[in-house]
Amino acid sequence: MDQLNRKTWKSYKQYPEKVLQFGEGNFMRAFVDWQIHAMNQQAGFDGSVVVVQPLANGLSQMLNDQDGLYTLYLQGIKDGEAVKEHEVINCISRTLNPYAEHDEYMKLAENPQLRFIVSNTTEAGIAFEPGDKLTDAPQQSFPGKLTALLYRRYELFQGEASKGFIIIPCELIDRNGDELKKVVLQYAELWNLGEGFISWLNEANTFCCSLVDRIVPGYPRDSIAEITEELGYKDNLVVVGEQFHLWVIEGPQWIKDEFPAHLAGLNVLVVDDMTPYRTRKVRILNGAHTALTPVAYLYGVDTVAEAVEHEVVGPFVKSLIYEEIIPTLDLPVEELKSFADAVLERFLNPYVQHYVLSISLNSISKFKTRDLPSLLEYAESTGKLPEKLVFSLSALICFYKGQRGEESIPLADDADILEWFASLWSGWDGTEAGLRALVTEVLAAQNRWGRDLNEVFGLTDKVAEGLIAIQGKGMQQALQDLLNQPAHN
Repeated sequence: MDQLNRKTWKSYKQYPEKVLQFGEGNFMRAFVDWQIHAMNQQAGFDGSVVVVQPLANGLSQMLNDQDGLYTLYLQGIKDGEAVKEHEVINCISRTLNPYAEHDEYMKLAENPQLRFIVSNTTEAGIAFEPGDKLTDAPQQSFPGKLTALLYRRYELFQGEASKGFIIIPCELIDRNGDELKKVVLQYAELWNLGEGFISWLNEANTFCCSLVDRIVPGYPRDSIAEITEELGYKDNLVVVGEQFHLWVIEGPQWIKDEFPAHLAGLNVLVVDDMTPYRTRKVRILNGAHTALTPVAYLYGVDTVAEAVEHEVVGPFVKSLIYEEIIPTLDLPVEELKSFADAVLERFLNPYVQHYVLSISLNSISKFKTRDLPSLLEYAESTGKLPEKLVFSLSALICFYKGQRGEESIPLADDADILEWFASLWSGWDGTEAGLRALVTEVLAAQNRWGRDLNEVFGLTDKVAEGLIAIQGKGMQQALQDLLNQPAHN
């Protein structure tokens, strides 16, 4: 069977190198490169990606052996249907390893058509390494390598403003563009690169913060034999992703003229402030995950898809999202509902087995960042407590007892949190009054929640009520009773 490469793939096309990409992993190939491929096909972008491997070991040789070609499988819910489809992505021109090909890497600065820089070097990648020097070949850190290249560019084109870059990092840290720019400026100072270069960095280059969203399981190790049979060629770089994608780029609107993702029908938003979009994702997608986990697991439901489809857990999850989380957010309601609809579709992806137990890792800190803000803002704006979010907190406390019926729950959290809950539950005297005291102590832990939650009007009683119901009747009956309650006015 033939290997996938430009000789065997008759549709192969070469484009001018317009995008420099740091990172050759699954996510970038299933997200950024797929979008550039789509813009070439449908929006006349006419550009290819030259990939730089950020670490000494990576996939550059494998990608070059296939002439940058690879097959992307997208599988999930699309327009209400379960869809699995694949295509060969043809937009990577070549891949460089700067540890072995440093001169070739630095030569990239000479290309006047190079306009975009994208990156995904893991969350730890955007970091200042004080030992990096301008003369290193290459620098150890990604921002060090980038600064050296930018300085070469500045010198070659004598500070010409039109030769700056649009820089869009995709690392999963807050304000990633601002963080990257901050580190590049640190190197400019450390290496004494001069005020002229610093002015060019600030004025000729646009550092964008961005938010990326697509689940990419990666290389399908378990099913590669069947996939190879289906494809009819060998591909060592097959990558699998979900159908959903979203890229929010914080930057000036003129970026769309040069990066015409909208013309290719892609879900790319160029916005003045990405904060509400980040909040939307954390509160709705991540918040729903964290809130449903203890409820579903204690009910006896083990996966996210089962939870959303369940006749009792499903309505709980939907009510929590649409009636309690969405009202606390700052974007237009229709936009939020549309995003929530997409989230629920993603939860139902039949191609992904997403176990709620895997989401339960560090649930206390997750509840604090993902769900507590919605709970508190709902209470503040309406004067009422959000019943489902509060019940989820009751369920979380019960979850940390570490028992589901006769079986032990493999709790995964910081040792001090596990010891704290073990101590609280071992000290419970078996009474309802004892459960109230336990709840009071949990909510009082300012080091866990950032404040004493007993000060929130009615919260202690409500969380205790939920915990007493779960402990006394079991989760199935307690949840059914909660959903049967008449709505509070």
